[in-house]
Amino acid sequence: MPNTRARPVSPHLQIYRPQLTSVLSVLHRLSGLLLSVCSVVLSLWLISLALGEVAYTRFMHFAQGWSGLSFLVLLVFCLYYHLFNGVRHLFWDWGWGFSLERVYLSGWMVVAAALLCSIATVLLVT
Repeated sequence: MPNTRARPVSPHLQIYRPQLTSVLSVLHRLSGLLLSVCSVVLSLWLISLALGEVAYTRFMHFAQGWSGLSFLVLLVFCLYYHLFNGVRHLFWDWGWGFSLERVYLSGWMVVAAALLCSIATVLLVT
């Protein structure tokens, strides 16, 4: 009897080539998760405000460093991406844009719009 333990039981991620639709789906879920984590960061910022000047100064020192600014840029991109992809899903709920070429076109449009709006926001704020 051949050794069947080395094979996957059913097709799994390792045999599939990532497609735009699957990558965008995973990114939509991850951006929603990051936005949820950001609500905790926002709470920490508000708590640091309530605790006084020393706590607020410590928090702002972290937020204005390279890691804090990188996190904020990633947050801005996730916010725009999640927004635009949510609008894309609303169009799908109405039954619009289900042809394969329109699915790919709307996917690239979501990524482009999120990148452009993120860059514009970062340039306007800094």
